[in-house]
Amino acid sequence: MSSPQGTTTDLQAVAEALRANHRFLVTTHENPDGDALGSLVSMTLALRQLGKDVVMYLYGEAPLPREYSFMELEDLRRSLPDDATERILVAVDCAKADRLGDPGVLERAASVVDIDHHHDNTRFGAVNLIVPDASSTGEVLRNVFRELEVRLTPEIAEPLYIALVTDTGRFQYTNTTPKALRLAAELVEAGADVHRVFQGVYESVEFAKLKLLARALERAQIFEGGRVVVSYLVRTDFGEVGAAEPYSEGIIDYLRAVEGAWLAVLIREPPRDEGPSRRVSLRSSIDELDVSAIARKSGGGGHRQAAGFSSEASIEEITAFVRREFAASAVANAPARA
Repeated sequence: MSSPQGTTTDLQAVAEALRANHRFLVTTHENPDGDALGSLVSMTLALRQLGKDVVMYLYGEAPLPREYSFMELEDLRRSLPDDATERILVAVDCAKADRLGDPGVLERAASVVDIDHHHDNTRFGAVNLIVPDASSTGEVLRNVFRELEVRLTPEIAEPLYIALVTDTGRFQYTNTTPKALRLAAELVEAGADVHRVFQGVYESVEFAKLKLLARALERAQIFEGGRVVVSYLVRTDFGEVGAAEPYSEGIIDYLRAVEGAWLAVLIREPPRDEGPSRRVSLRSSIDELDVSAIARKSGGGGHRQAAGFSSEASIEEITAFVRREFAASAVANAPARA
């Protein structure tokens, strides 16, 4: 049985599975963020460098976050290829099989390789490499590429850098380790364009996203003596300001930045009337508060400081649930912080 900490045996097993096969389907979780897309692109390019036949796939028709439109995603498929049953599925940055969106993709695949850094990953692959203390899945992939002797070209280095810089919050979150910073330097030396990434991800905000942010900020409320900040977006907000669902990406970081807040919550209704009624994002600003534990109680998951879940409950019921869980947590009942 493989180690949950991502041992050398896990790394070698994944590398061998990638070496031994020729045809792959690389995918990631629905509603992808920078780590998901960066890992998706870099894994695809790495396998192609090795001469593999690779299809890059993402389930569904929801538009991608506009801030990643400068990435090499032109050949991203949104429907399964006819020969999916003959391909090895490589899932990157996805903690649970149901987050792939397509309920049948695992059954169709010839086999599954699961590469991730979420500590609550369910290890749904035939081969799994899960490294919970890695800053990002991009960091995990760098080790895989080294094992496979993949050349770190600028085209591979840049999406890895995007994965790293976004999942560390521009190197500000607590997962910004010395190893992550050394990796960033290596990727820049290999050709990742720091300025291009910064402009693309952080300085290409559409006006509609600002309007959506304004609605979320207007509705923000504080609870538990200012330690919990909650806001929400309803379905009609998206249409009224001309925004797609990915435009809500990053809004919760503004809530998290409120002085004295330990827990930030953003509840949003998808603009399309499909799937769960509401999606909930949770962020913790202190190490002691594990928001993934709160998310798991509603069937979700994620990281200690960034997690989420879906719910059919009302906005008021979700708010009450999160407040109860926070109030019951050890950190909320600990002595006041100095």
